[in-house]
Amino acid sequence: MKCPFCGFNDTKVVDSRMGKEGNNIRRRRECIDCERRFTTYERVEESLPLVIKKDGCREVFDRNKIIAGMQRACEKRPVPIATIEKFVDGFQQSLQESGDKEIDVGQIGSAVMESLQGIDEVAYVRFASVYRQFKDINEFMDELKDILNQEKPKTH
Repeated sequence: MKCPFCGFNDTKVVDSRMGKEGNNIRRRRECIDCERRFTTYERVEESLPLVIKKDGCREVFDRNKIIAGMQRACEKRPVPIATIEKFVDGFQQSLQESGDKEIDVGQIGSAVMESLQGIDEVAYVRFASVYRQFKDINEFMDELKDILNQEKPKTH
């Protein structure tokens, strides 16, 4: 594997460990030339559906786009990255298990919104405002009212 620091084409594996969920392997590597260490992750290449975009074009499913969108929505919120990754891992696994060849981008957005609503309501509203492309403040306020009107269990 090529060293990310010096570009040398030979590295050695110093340590290998199974990932927390058992679906990847974490490897600590050391460059033979500069002796710097770095981490790589190995996971099975999976067959995922193509994403049908709003304009009708298709592109390869990219879990990093979902993570980045959720991270933007959760910016400055008390949401650990592990929570986001856990959702994306589960969502990706359900896509693989479904065997579908294509998925509409709207299905992905809806799943993310549903997840964020349970994780952090501020992040949910941030994501919804971009995803649903509110045309004016009234549409945005209607969404906020819906959130406020949902019954929540009271703890005493």
